[in-house]
Amino acid sequence: MKNAVMTIETDSAGETYEVARRIAGKALSGAVYALTGDLGTGKTVFAKGFAAGLGIREHVNSPTFTILQQYDDGRMPFYHFDVYRIGDVSEMDETGYEDCFYGDGVTLVEWADLIEEVMPARAVWIRIEKDPERGFDYRRITIDDPDQNDMKEAY
Repeated sequence: MKNAVMTIETDSAGETYEVARRIAGKALSGAVYALTGDLGTGKTVFAKGFAAGLGIREHVNSPTFTILQQYDDGRMPFYHFDVYRIGDVSEMDETGYEDCFYGDGVTLVEWADLIEEVMPARAVWIRIEKDPERGFDYRRITIDDPDQNDMKEAY
């Protein structure tokens, strides 16, 4: 069965934030979102919007040095990984990632392509890309959902 793929274009950080907020608003317990994109594409803006969609009120930053930040003040636990500094996928074992990936909360992994071999098959892959010809703030967000969830409902 083919994955459901959807592309959304945004023209500001606020619009990217809003896309993430809406996706998180539909997120179910146990969901894992794999976020990819080059430096400066808006992964952290996306993560902040995602947290807002879960009702997280705490300040959200990418946990680059701690790898994992957990937030418990939303409608379910939110596990936010930033694996940019992971040198080898085996380092993930030290994070307790399996408890997050297969737990009762929602997981968002920035730079997920660096640990693709441990990402669950059911993960929703989200790629954020820039296109300088379309303007500095333009982003193309591609969502690849193996479970064929209708992401269009979020919009």
